[in-house]
Amino acid sequence: MSEPTQKYSITLPRDIAEAARARGGPSGLSSYVTAAVARQLERDNLRELIAVAEAEHGPITDEEIQVKRDLLLRAREQQHDDGAA
Repeated sequence: MSEPTQKYSITLPRDIAEAARARGGPSGLSSYVTAAVARQLERDNLRELIAVAEAEHGPITDEEIQVKRDLLLRAREQQHDDGAA
Protein backbone atom coordinates (compact mmCIF):
# COMPACT_ATOMS: atom_id res chain seq x y z
CA MET A 1 0.00 0.00 0.00
CA SER A 2 1.41 3.40 -0.88
CA GLU A 3 1.65 6.39 1.38
CA PRO A 4 -1.26 8.82 1.40
CA THR A 5 -0.64 11.82 -0.81
CA GLN A 6 -1.65 15.43 -0.71
CA LYS A 7 -1.67 17.97 -3.46
CA TYR A 8 0.67 20.96 -3.12
CA SER A 9 1.31 23.97 -5.25
CA ILE A 10 5.00 24.75 -5.82
CA THR A 11 6.72 27.28 -8.01
CA LEU A 12 9.65 26.22 -10.17
CA PRO A 13 11.62 28.02 -12.83
CA ARG A 14 10.10 27.02 -16.17
CA ASP A 15 13.28 25.47 -17.58
CA ILE A 16 13.76 23.28 -14.51
CA ALA A 17 10.11 22.24 -14.48
CA GLU A 18 10.17 21.33 -18.17
CA ALA A 19 13.42 19.36 -17.82
CA ALA A 20 11.98 17.48 -14.83
CA ARG A 21 8.74 16.81 -16.69
CA ALA A 22 10.69 15.43 -19.66
CA ARG A 23 12.75 13.17 -17.41
CA GLY A 24 9.74 12.10 -15.39
CA GLY A 25 8.53 10.06 -18.34
CA PRO A 26 5.49 7.88 -17.72
CA SER A 27 5.68 8.39 -13.92
CA GLY A 28 5.24 12.11 -14.40
CA LEU A 29 6.51 15.29 -12.86
CA SER A 30 5.11 14.56 -9.38
CA SER A 31 6.99 11.27 -9.15
CA TYR A 32 10.22 12.91 -10.32
CA VAL A 33 9.90 15.77 -7.84
CA THR A 34 9.02 13.34 -5.02
CA ALA A 35 12.19 11.34 -5.69
CA ALA A 36 14.30 14.52 -5.78
CA VAL A 37 12.87 15.80 -2.50
CA ALA A 38 13.35 12.38 -0.86
CA ARG A 39 17.03 12.38 -1.93
CA GLN A 40 17.49 15.88 -0.52
CA LEU A 41 15.92 14.86 2.79
CA GLU A 42 18.31 11.87 2.97
CA ARG A 43 21.26 14.21 2.35
CA ASP A 44 20.04 16.67 4.99
CA ASN A 45 19.67 13.83 7.51
CA LEU A 46 23.14 12.54 6.68
CA ARG A 47 24.63 16.03 7.11
CA GLU A 48 22.99 16.23 10.55
CA LEU A 49 24.37 12.81 11.55
CA ILE A 50 27.85 13.81 10.40
CA ALA A 51 27.66 17.06 12.39
CA VAL A 52 26.68 15.13 15.54
CA ALA A 53 29.47 12.58 15.00
CA GLU A 54 32.05 15.30 14.36
CA ALA A 55 30.93 17.21 17.46
CA GLU A 56 31.46 14.07 19.51
CA HIS A 57 34.56 12.59 17.84
CA GLY A 58 36.19 15.48 15.96
CA PRO A 59 36.31 16.26 12.26
CA ILE A 60 36.52 13.50 9.68
CA THR A 61 39.85 13.59 7.87
CA ASP A 62 40.31 13.42 4.11
CA GLU A 63 42.13 10.13 4.61
CA GLU A 64 39.17 8.63 6.50
CA ILE A 65 36.82 9.76 3.75
CA GLN A 66 39.04 8.18 1.09
CA VAL A 67 39.16 4.88 2.99
CA LYS A 68 35.34 4.78 3.06
CA ARG A 69 35.13 5.69 -0.63
CA ASP A 70 37.53 2.87 -1.46
CA LEU A 71 35.44 0.42 0.60
CA LEU A 72 32.27 1.51 -1.21
CA LEU A 73 33.96 1.17 -4.59
CA ARG A 74 35.16 -2.35 -3.77
CA ALA A 75 31.70 -3.30 -2.49
CA ARG A 76 30.08 -2.01 -5.70
CA GLU A 77 32.61 -3.88 -7.82
CA GLN A 78 31.99 -7.05 -5.83
CA GLN A 79 28.23 -6.60 -6.17
CA HIS A 80 28.61 -6.12 -9.92
CA ASP A 81 30.88 -9.18 -10.19
CA ASP A 82 28.39 -11.28 -8.19
CA GLY A 83 25.54 -10.15 -10.43
CA ALA A 84 27.44 -10.95 -13.62
CA ALA A 85 28.20 -14.51 -12.56
